[in-house]
Formats: sequence, C-alpha cells, structure tokens
Amino acid sequence: MDWLARHAERRGDPYQLWPDVRAVIMLGVNYGPDHDPLAVLATKDRAAISVYAKSDDYHDVIKPRLKALARFLVAQAGGDVKVFIDTAAVMEKPLAARAGLGWQGKHTNLVSREFGSWLFLGAIFTTLALPADEPVEDHCGSCRACLDICPTRAFPAPYRLDARRCISYLTIEHKGPIPRDLRHAMGNRIYGCDDCLAACPWNKFAQQGCDAKLVARAALRAPALGDLVRLDDAQFRALFAKTAIKRTGRDRFVRNVLIAIGNSGNHAFLHDVRERLDDQSALVRGAAVWALAQLADALTFADLAAEHRTEPDPDVRAEWDAAAKAHASLAHQ
Repeated sequence: MDWLARHAERRGDPYQLWPDVRAVIMLGVNYGPDHDPLAVLATKDRAAISVYAKSDDYHDVIKPRLKALARFLVAQAGGDVKVFIDTAAVMEKPLAARAGLGWQGKHTNLVSREFGSWLFLGAIFTTLALPADEPVEDHCGSCRACLDICPTRAFPAPYRLDARRCISYLTIEHKGPIPRDLRHAMGNRIYGCDDCLAACPWNKFAQQGCDAKLVARAALRAPALGDLVRLDDAQFRALFAKTAIKRTGRDRFVRNVLIAIGNSGNHAFLHDVRERLDDQSALVRGAAVWALAQLADALTFADLAAEHRTEPDPDVRAEWDAAAKAHASLAHQ
C-alpha cells in the first residue's frame, strides 16, 4: 500500500490537488446486493467474489454520470470542474462524511442511513463557492459486528485497519505470495472480502436494489473454483472483460483460487493443482505447492516434491521446503 504514502500532502488538502477548488460535491451510488454475499462461504468448491467486482467496472459506470452532472453544473452556474472517482489523491470517505453522505464506520468504510455500507463514492471539484452541508453524526454506537467478523483480525482497533491483514488487500493489491499465516483464514474468498460490510446492521435499513449496470453478472455470483483455476491469460481476460477483476491479472487471480482450493478440503481438485505446479508463473506455482500440501497424502506429496526438486524460483522452493516440514511434522504427531 505504498501508494497511500505517495503525495500524502495532496491527499490531506484538496487545494494541493487543485489550487482553484472552492467546493467539493460528493456523490454516492448504491451497489447493495440482491443476495446474501456471505452465503457462498459455506460452499467450499465455489468462489466468493466481492459484491462490487461482480458487475461492470464501477469506474466505467459512474464516471460518465459524474461528467454529465458536472457539465450540467457548469451550464447552469458557470465555473470550472474536475471529476474524480477513485483515480486521484482524493480522500473520498472523509470528504463524503463532511458532505453529509454518511459517517466512517468502525470498519473505516462509509456508512449511510439510506444505503448501509454499500456505496461507491465520486467527487466533483468546482471553482464555485457552494454552501456546505452538515456532516452526519457517527451512529455506530457500541456495535462491533464489523470488527468481530473479520476473518484475519485486520482491525487492531475501531476505525483502524491494518491493510497487511485485510483480505481485500491481499487478494487484489498484494503482488507476492500470500503470507502463510493468513491463508487458512481466507477460506474461499478469491477477490476482496465483504464480511465487514455485510455485517453492518445499517444494511437492514438500506434502500433495496442498485443500478442495473451494477447488478452481479450471473457467471460471477458463485463460480466454480475448478473452472477458474484452469484459466489461461486469454480466458481470464475474456471472462472478466469490463470488470474490476481484470486489472489484477491472471496470475494473482489464479494464486487466490489455489489458496481457496487448498482450503476446500476437496481431494477432487488434486489434478488441477498438479497441473498448476508447472505453470509459467512462479506466483501460481508457489500457491499450487501450498494447495497440494493441504490436499495430498504424504506419499503423493513426496513423489511430486521429488519431481520438482529442480524448481528454479527461490520463492517456490521455499514453498516446497515449508510444505515438506509441515508434512514431516504431521507424520511425527
């Protein structure tokens, strides 16, 4: 998450981003799901994909609307505008809270009385001196639902997030191997994590139904892990065209799928795991070694380890060594 530290002064002060700005108009778009996003977690051979990523890329859906609104504002009142949606050094959540859209909950995301925790945020910077709305009071109270449900304990305290333990960061932003001590906790979450958002009690009072373009694609509601682990780069790009998932890339995505397969306990996946041991991507091969160690018996694992003793990548060799030690430890228990 080094990108957060870059241009920190610009993030903390809109004038640093655009000296001529006089007001910021914040807008929220509801993407609340029409299903229980946590139900898939009980089906271990299926993939749990974050609600926001199951539909068309929100950048492509929302930015044209922000631009249309900005043009309308200029036509009606003059001035100049700049439009941002998660693409610049803009602190959308604090600005949205100041603008009265909601408040930053204990899970650090914006919570709205109207839309719960399911909000995309966009910003229009303008040179017009517009009157400010009143901020919304924090209504979290003593509730800890979002903190207590986190599978990796990524919240060291209310309103504080340790991104290094967050499954959304690990499955999307993190470029290397998933830390071993967090892999089991990931379960079958292969892209993002909705647990803290879905647990928010304010979702019960949220307006139901989201924009048609933000409704989950049928193919992404609960796809089979066995289908996803076989994707090559072209197939990955075709399946996830026009979605946020495509930006992560095939190798990181299949890495995540292999962690989920390792957590499935389903030995029927062994053939697919063995195939990935020879993948062109070292990142994928390393995840495949871990999945193999979770599913294979000691003899099968030892045979495959011997076949791959000339593995050239040091990270993958480290995975073989760690898995071999884990198997040896179990054998002596």
